[in-house]
Amino acid sequence: MVKIAPSLLAADFANLQNEVIKLEKAGADMLHLDVMDGNFVPNLTFGPCVIKAIRPYTKLVFDAHLMVKNPDEMLEWFALAGADIITVHAEVCPHLDKTIDAIHALGLKAGVALNPSTTENVLEYVLDKLDLILVMTVNPGFGGQKFMDNQVAKIAKIRKLIANRDIILSVDGGINPMTASEVKAAGADMLVAGTAVFAGGNYAENIKALR
Repeated sequence: MVKIAPSLLAADFANLQNEVIKLEKAGADMLHLDVMDGNFVPNLTFGPCVIKAIRPYTKLVFDAHLMVKNPDEMLEWFALAGADIITVHAEVCPHLDKTIDAIHALGLKAGVALNPSTTENVLEYVLDKLDLILVMTVNPGFGGQKFMDNQVAKIAKIRKLIANRDIILSVDGGINPMTASEVKAAGADMLVAGTAVFAGGNYAENIKALR
């Protein structure tokens, strides 16, 4: 069954403690933490202090998705804050294999995210080191954007690249029950969703609908 990773970008920031507790009870498999620096993407969200603050309130896996220009300088911050996975963007990692090694050296799992215009070929020489691949189906920076249909073919290509490797194929952007069906058919293992999980407040029903 496909895994669901709610994005805290759509949560009530004034009530994050209760939000993460509710998400775990609702059946979320993982929490997706959108870290934006206002530089790599045109938005600014939160940093390691927020992740550290909510860490005691859930046993869910934390995936820190670093949409930042200098991820190598920040890896230890997020490890110490309680992240379980750090996902970096291939576009800002000139020595991607070295960055992945650094994440593993901190005792964490490593993910690589691809913007819509980034080809899956950049993954070829690091596949055997990866724990997670995140395909962006919107241009990163803001929640609530429209799903980009042209990314479905990329998801299918990456599914073939992964083959029998133990790598989670995750999809983020414009995910709702309709688009969820498309990306699951293409081979996605996990869906990152913000608006679709939090809309209306019934998190359990929303997660069930996405599955």
